[in-house]
Amino acid sequence: MISKLSKSSVKQAIFQALGECRPKTMALFEGMDDVTFRSQPHPDFSPVGWHLGHIAYTESLWLLEHSAGLPCLFPQYRKLFAADGLPKSERVQLPNLEETYYYLNTVRKKVLECLEIADIEEQERLWRFLIQHESQHCEIISFVLELINAQKSIVNTQKWKYQHHSIIPTLSLAIAQQETAHNLEEMIQIPAGEFEQGNDSIDALDNERIVCKVYLDTYYIDRYPVTCGQYRSFIEAGGYQNPCWWSELGWQWLQTEQVTQPLYWPNNCIWDDHPVYGVSWYEADAYSRFVGKRLPTEAEWEKAASWDAKANRRRTYPWGDEAPTAQSQNCNCDRLIGKTTPVNAYPAGQSAYSLYDTLGNVWEWTASWFGSYKNFQSYPYIGYSQVYFDQKHRVLKGGSWATRPWALRSSFRNWYHPSVRQIFAGFRCASSKIISAD
Repeated sequence: MISKLSKSSVKQAIFQALGECRPKTMALFEGMDDVTFRSQPHPDFSPVGWHLGHIAYTESLWLLEHSAGLPCLFPQYRKLFAADGLPKSERVQLPNLEETYYYLNTVRKKVLECLEIADIEEQERLWRFLIQHESQHCEIISFVLELINAQKSIVNTQKWKYQHHSIIPTLSLAIAQQETAHNLEEMIQIPAGEFEQGNDSIDALDNERIVCKVYLDTYYIDRYPVTCGQYRSFIEAGGYQNPCWWSELGWQWLQTEQVTQPLYWPNNCIWDDHPVYGVSWYEADAYSRFVGKRLPTEAEWEKAASWDAKANRRRTYPWGDEAPTAQSQNCNCDRLIGKTTPVNAYPAGQSAYSLYDTLGNVWEWTASWFGSYKNFQSYPYIGYSQVYFDQKHRVLKGGSWATRPWALRSSFRNWYHPSVRQIFAGFRCASSKIISAD
């Protein structure tokens, strides 16, 4: 499906997106020292410097080499920055920040030259994929920096400090204060019927395609993500010590990890109306059992977030089809605030079923394994999605406060092993029957 815009308009839109995305990437590295650039705070995640180089490598590979037929500009980086080149433990041997900047800028200059003459009707999907690819790696950089910051014993003595913005925009704060009377335990009934799952737009990634009709029986889903205050009740009731709330695999994971609270756990109750995050799928599942509920399936989550039953159509975003901006006040994303916000802070972002915070703030675990939709076709390579259809990765939906707008929509699918808790992930609960307030 090719965009209905003219070729020149498509090129201009891509040029603008490239120009808006890259400064956001570079801002993450402002004033960064070499130790932070090369640091690997967790064995499952590469250093932030590797992600920066990988962004340049991927642009060069697909736009300059594959599409334009040009030779590799920096063959010395091919093995280092390829996703399948080196084990993560060996990715700390990086060129310095200045050299990586030069790599990134040289590739981008040539990429923009290629955009001028590109057959955009043929290549538009690839260009949009690569903008999203950079956006996704920016989010990984964000949580790796969060892990680095958490491991620093004396943050204020460091030459560089990962920035948190402590001021919630005035409008959002005022809205949150007005909405605090809402019942954060509220569940919404989603009536039985068909809805359209997936996305077939030019932006849609291979695992989102194609749109298909799915029938779901009536179910109930939390209007808000589970908050820190709600999760605190699970901790205080001994949830981490009682095997009755945990699946067999979850309890095995807990005995190995020996954790007693979420990774990003605030010790101050002023965060109680913010979503809990930094939890594994196993923790989300255990809490859901504790309150007599379950995690929603991916289809249940997506219907509640995107389906407009009155109009009988799918919305790109919960609130409609206009992308989120700093001015729209629809959701907390794009690092505009730099942390979570209260779950009721964005009434303008409600879905047609009146769910809050389905996009932005925190990713949400679902009960579903990551797999292909009907008639799946890998793009642009098998390794992007298909290799993860292994019944070992759970689907997450919705995006976080760090997700760039190019990778934010109701149909977007994220996936991780159920043991991962380093990502900005929380959850909301669902049930096949109404849960009594007693």
